[in-house]
Amino acid sequence: MEKMLVGCFLLLLGHTLLLPAEARQWPRARSVSRGRHSRTHPQTALLESSCENKRADLVFIIDSSRSVNAHDYAKVKEFLVDILQFLDIGPDVTRVGLLQYGSTVKREFSLKTFKRRSEVERAVARMRHLSTGTMTGLAIQYALNIAFSEAEGARPLREHVPRVIMIVTDGRPQDSVAEVAAKARDTGILIFAIGVGQVDLNTLKAIGSEPHEDHVFLVANFSQMESLISVFQNKLCMAHMCSLLEHNCAHFCINTPGSYVCRCKQGYILNADQTTCRIQDLCAAEDHGCEQLCVNLLGSFVCQCYSGYALAEDGKRCVAVDYCASGNHGCEHECVNAEGSYACRCPKGFSLNADKKTCTKIDYCASPNHGCQHECVSTDDSYACRCLKGFSLNPDQKTCRRINYCALRKPGCEHECVNTEEGYYCRCRPGFRLGPDGKTCSRVDHCAEQAHGCEQLCLNTDTSFLCQCSEGFVINEDLKTCSRADYCLLSDHGCEHSCVNTDRSFACRCPEGHALRSDGKTCAKLDACALGGHGCEHSCVSSGDSFVCECMEGYLLREDGKTCRRKDVCQAVDHGCEHMCVNSGESYSCRCLEGFRLAEDGKRCRRKDICRSAHHGCEHICVPRGDSYVCKCSEGFILAEDGRRCKRCSEGPIDLVFVIDGSKSLGEDNFEIVKQFVTGIIDSLVVSPKAARVGLLQYSTQVRPEFALSSFGSARDMKKAVATMKYMGKGSMTGLALRHMFERSFTPAEGARPLSARVPRVAIVFTDGRAQDDVAEWAGKAKANGITVYAVGVGKAIEEELQEIASKPTDRHLFYAEDFSTMGEISEKLKQGICEALEASDGSQDSPAGELPKRGHQPTVQHRYLFEEDSLSRSAQKLFHSTNPSGSPLEDKPDECKCENLLMFQNLANEEVRKLTQRYILFWFYVLEEMTQRMEALENRLRYR
Repeated sequence: MEKMLVGCFLLLLGHTLLLPAEARQWPRARSVSRGRHSRTHPQTALLESSCENKRADLVFIIDSSRSVNAHDYAKVKEFLVDILQFLDIGPDVTRVGLLQYGSTVKREFSLKTFKRRSEVERAVARMRHLSTGTMTGLAIQYALNIAFSEAEGARPLREHVPRVIMIVTDGRPQDSVAEVAAKARDTGILIFAIGVGQVDLNTLKAIGSEPHEDHVFLVANFSQMESLISVFQNKLCMAHMCSLLEHNCAHFCINTPGSYVCRCKQGYILNADQTTCRIQDLCAAEDHGCEQLCVNLLGSFVCQCYSGYALAEDGKRCVAVDYCASGNHGCEHECVNAEGSYACRCPKGFSLNADKKTCTKIDYCASPNHGCQHECVSTDDSYACRCLKGFSLNPDQKTCRRINYCALRKPGCEHECVNTEEGYYCRCRPGFRLGPDGKTCSRVDHCAEQAHGCEQLCLNTDTSFLCQCSEGFVINEDLKTCSRADYCLLSDHGCEHSCVNTDRSFACRCPEGHALRSDGKTCAKLDACALGGHGCEHSCVSSGDSFVCECMEGYLLREDGKTCRRKDVCQAVDHGCEHMCVNSGESYSCRCLEGFRLAEDGKRCRRKDICRSAHHGCEHICVPRGDSYVCKCSEGFILAEDGRRCKRCSEGPIDLVFVIDGSKSLGEDNFEIVKQFVTGIIDSLVVSPKAARVGLLQYSTQVRPEFALSSFGSARDMKKAVATMKYMGKGSMTGLALRHMFERSFTPAEGARPLSARVPRVAIVFTDGRAQDDVAEWAGKAKANGITVYAVGVGKAIEEELQEIASKPTDRHLFYAEDFSTMGEISEKLKQGICEALEASDGSQDSPAGELPKRGHQPTVQHRYLFEEDSLSRSAQKLFHSTNPSGSPLEDKPDECKCENLLMFQNLANEEVRKLTQRYILFWFYVLEEMTQRMEALENRLRYR
């Protein structure tokens, strides 16, 4: 009675502790313990006594498929270590085993491998990700058959030690799990199923024990797994009820969280009271294989046979006693054993006579009921119906139908197929005849075969021909000759004056001096303008028997009285003047604004070239820039520090790092081509501590720095290092190499110049296949920190990966070749790209020659607004205070208010509005030009920040 009271108290205490632990999330903490544990949770402190001396056989099953990334795999290992903290691990208390699975199952350690928690923790830390498929059912089967065997360290069932599986998965299994999980649960194994992310809940329920709310858990991601620590602490540390309560189990007691279940010995099954056991009816429960009778024994069964049969050697089949072999039976054909005796039997097609020994052949067709439509044919044991020639038997095997040879043989007749009694023949439609092949048909050309006598056209019909006439003709009464059709005579034409036949119809015609009205039949008298020949450019106005010419509004009639000219020639023609158009009688002339001069074509305007009027000192090119100028260099050169001289772009300072793929897919021969490729790039540079510094990484499954930016001061030593470089020939971890390049290669310790020196940082990444890790993260960080990245792909390189690696725009920083034979073209493009990068990085390229820094170092960045008010106001003043076309100031123009008449005032006002509009457009053109120049200068300066 005391045991029952203590058991009930512990059961209530377990449920009381369980509910709060699941309902709220306790803050997670890690601290250094005073005891043997290195990690302690607040939950462990609360229930630390409940797990002491706790006996259990616990096997972890961990999903190690490819869908679990490295970060999440680390989270799973951390979760396992957290679970271990509150378990009392030892040979006599809790034993722990671990399996991880992908396409196969890997046993990390068994229940008997380790005796201390520290050993288990080290084994968990050493686990390596499998990254294959998801065979969850296979892993559970392995645990059932092997992991929980006594040979692997599991304690016998008679000791009532709980057997527990904790399985963690993040995907749908690729095999069946329901049946094997049910078998495991039926043997007394308690299964906790933990799903992470997009896992099918029904699959988890098929794995986990019931009730599912206590054994099935689903979290959004691996980081949330730590929220389950307190839940599992309560469930795994719960008391063993089999040892506390009087369970009354007839055979075995199996512990469950907070309770227990009874199990029976082999050969027995549990009764309805779930406590006592009865012998299992194996004959009813199993496929015993007995041919006739099955008899139960304890834990087994035996097969037996009916009377007249004996058990065969396999112990399952039954063999009849052979009475025919023991005496002289006298049967004519065949003797058959019967129960306790024998009988004579005839073969098929024969019947047993009255003496029960001899046989007579049966004539099945003799009966009038055979039902055959045509013929009946006797067989050995029955009869068969047969059809006459040209017929085939229907599916009822009695009636007959005529054979459709046309459908059966598909002869390919062009027109028609006709069945006969023994075959078929092809036939053509009327008007056609059968060809020599007996299948195709050709039309009969009656017109060609007969003397048709048609004057114009002959038309074939099915059986003869007809004569026809061409368009505009009608056939005569003889039905052969043709006459031209008289449409004026044949129809009621209604013409007022005369009717004229045409090819297909007729037309009405008027006498001279008249014109046909729109009705096409009546005529009207023409006026002088309508007669034509008046020569008026714009419009003709009839005046009696004569006419006068008039012009449209805005035009004047010239002295010839016929042609017209526009009042404003500049508006009338596409004058093409770049700045201003000035009317001059019936012509015009082009003028330019102040600061410009008219070009030789008399239309375009050119700025007065300050480069020709001053001693600029530019070595290559002088470019006017407003009231000043700048010096620029030819292609392949960059501006020197003095802003006037030019030097080759290869002399410019640059920090360049090669990132070279040394994976096994490359091959040693192609690796030698890549080394030549690197040497070619080095030859195009001036290598020295002050000019180009070059480093090189080779990567495979690891990254190997071949030499750093500070390793060599000359191209000769550098090329020797490249020539002696050894091929790695393993995997392809491109992302790892990009990380090394970003974090280490461009540091001062490796020889990179500080950012304040404004030296371009360039990385050239070479690969020939798909990376085995992520490249986007570290390529993005490198580009965001000012490193220009060129991506070079050959062969099976993936375009999407190359785009993630290369800087923008990718058309200038991404290069691809189908094979290694075309890498020379890529080398030339890369040299040009590096040269352009050096040109673009030079801060003095767009600085005015008159504003260069006094010291001979890198130019300092001037922080100025893009639009400067004083400069724009000066530009506006230049435009709005320019001279008029005659060269005199605008203030000298005549006063529009002192015009001799209104017409002169209107003309002057229109001219001034037009000129102001033109100046306004040119003003904004000049402003946009200034804006563009300033934006270019600002972009160049920002590159050095």
